[in-house]
Amino acid sequence: MQKLFEINTTEIRKYANEMRAGDRVLLTGTVYTSRDQAHMAIFRLLDANEPTPFEIKDALIYYAGPTPGHDGMPTGACGPTTSSRMDGFTPRLLELGLAAMIGKGLRSDEVRASIVKNGAVYLCAVGGAGALIAKSIKSMEEIAFPELGCESVKRLYVEKMPLIVGVDSSGGDIFRQGIEKYRID
Repeated sequence: MQKLFEINTTEIRKYANEMRAGDRVLLTGTVYTSRDQAHMAIFRLLDANEPTPFEIKDALIYYAGPTPGHDGMPTGACGPTTSSRMDGFTPRLLELGLAAMIGKGLRSDEVRASIVKNGAVYLCAVGGAGALIAKSIKSMEEIAFPELGCESVKRLYVEKMPLIVGVDSSGGDIFRQGIEKYRID
């Protein structure tokens, strides 16, 4: 039976072992945006032993590139990008203590194993619902790599952001479960 977790971003580690693939989450707190280009820039900093734009340990990264705000909103559309594009970066970030990622779509076996090993969780936002997700975003501040435009790193404060647990800390995976459920051999 699916559960609903109404939690703060600071509580992800506390609830990670209870969450199961398919559970719903209403997330409140700070998340950081980072896509392909920002991940590469962060890795250059890590490789050079320089500080990153935000503390990786216990952080949540949202794979998104928010559009500019309008009508008094801090952002325009802010939908998730395809998470598999970050799979090459994810295990190292999880080893550094990343608590969760938010995106859309299937993750690799290596990422799933790293989520389990590090007690993290992968949360999914509904693709194509960027305007709906933007309603959950209460503030946005660009904190690094402004030259990357919409792909710069931003600090978002979200309230009751609607998400689904995609991969849980025990290896449950809604994508693989769905494939098995509807497999026709």
